[in-house]
Amino acid sequence: MEQAGGSSLGAQRGATARALAMVERLGNRLPDPATLFVMLGVVVLALSFIGARMEWSVADPRTPGASATVRNLVDAEGIKWILTSALRNFLDFPPLAIVLVAMLGIGVAERTGLFPALLKLLVRVTPAWALSPVVVFIGVNSSAASDAGYVVLPPLAAGVFALTGRSPLVGIAAATFGVAGGFSANLMVTSLDPLLSGLTESAARSLDPTARVLPTCNYLFMIASTFLLTGIGWWVTERIVAPRFDRAAIDRQVQQGGLDAGGLVMQPGEVRGLIMALVSFLVVGGALLAMAIMPGGPLTGEVPHHSTGRPVPTWSEALVPMIMLLFLVPGVAFGLVSGEIRSDRCVARRMGDSMSGMGTYLVLAFFAGQTIAWFKQSNLSVLLGVEGGELIKAMGFGQGPMLASIVVVVAILNLVVSSASAKWAFLAPILVPMLGTAGMSPDLVQVAYRVGDSCTNPIAPMNAYLVIILVAIRRWQPDAGLGTLIALLLPYCMWALVLWTVFLVVWNALGIPLGT
Repeated sequence: MEQAGGSSLGAQRGATARALAMVERLGNRLPDPATLFVMLGVVVLALSFIGARMEWSVADPRTPGASATVRNLVDAEGIKWILTSALRNFLDFPPLAIVLVAMLGIGVAERTGLFPALLKLLVRVTPAWALSPVVVFIGVNSSAASDAGYVVLPPLAAGVFALTGRSPLVGIAAATFGVAGGFSANLMVTSLDPLLSGLTESAARSLDPTARVLPTCNYLFMIASTFLLTGIGWWVTERIVAPRFDRAAIDRQVQQGGLDAGGLVMQPGEVRGLIMALVSFLVVGGALLAMAIMPGGPLTGEVPHHSTGRPVPTWSEALVPMIMLLFLVPGVAFGLVSGEIRSDRCVARRMGDSMSGMGTYLVLAFFAGQTIAWFKQSNLSVLLGVEGGELIKAMGFGQGPMLASIVVVVAILNLVVSSASAKWAFLAPILVPMLGTAGMSPDLVQVAYRVGDSCTNPIAPMNAYLVIILVAIRRWQPDAGLGTLIALLLPYCMWALVLWTVFLVVWNALGIPLGT
């Protein structure tokens, strides 16, 4: 019986591996991602023309009594806007500033030898069995630093996995699932919580003018979800993703990546450099923390969010330069002690080297920025958001099935409208009052939205940060395409969608509070 059971399990794994290999082959036959964004942009232009001619419109939930009508982007005014806003669309591409500014510090830390030394230290102190859950857990909690986890964690995880003789692509997959798939979950309250709760509260007040929705309204559920997602990521990594790579494939990837960490032996210069890097990290981190918590400090209070305009903590808007400093200063300190840095020219040169490797990303960012801006300008994003909400409303299920329906519809909608706050700005005025009359509290509707919004983040084509992940993958496998990325991350998304939804439905059925 044990042999039969083992044979059946092996057959299932083999079938899964073959299915994912087919997904990868088919996906990699697609054009280059930059070309795909051009093609998607053409589709947006065509739909804007058709929608304007057919007068597609919906009630705009953001402005009571107003309507959102699809704009034609191929008439004279539309073409004028496309041409005159091209530079702004590129500069406003969400990850562009985060990536380029953060890479100034990250590039120095990597090229002075701090990252390789740190990787060796992480490998030495982390048990082999704990590597996957630790990476996923850190990824889930990285949302405390906004979107910076996309930039920092996948390359680090790839290096750690490569040093332990495992596929670096598996490390990237585990880290990306944690960062993207677990974006809503965290052990701390993040900048996303007040953003969403503010929109939820505004929508709830259409039924109850005194309604209050606190930023911590989903906090307890998200703490529990952090551990749930860590378990899901751990299981999928070890049982589905890792077995796809044999020793020959791993050796090719590690050789291609050019990871030269000098084995796992810590050299004296590296040890001294790590100590000095740690000291400098604590000094800089302590100074920034003091600015954020001391009364009257430069990073206390609130400022308007750079994209939504809603008030957020000041420190959250300063995260990118803070992250740059937290990598730059320790990187320089490590280099000075280890002898890798001898003058200011060495620092500038390493910054320039890190920027020179971003050429592919900049090409993708330009075309992705245009397409995303066109999608927003055409009002097609509003139309899809409102129609998605109406679809949920039309289902008319009981509370458990309705929660699952919200999750599924939002997960699908997330594939074309990736911004969490933007989608909720469209959906909250529809779902919160509508489901409120059916007895669902605003915090329950919001948490169902957050689950659906996170599950498909790792494979959402309109998730601008996937470009960064693909660049990280291509360091180790240059011929990788979107098919490679999707095949790596699809199992995580499917299992998270099922298990996290069930977890939410059971949590609600047991009457456990969602937050405080």
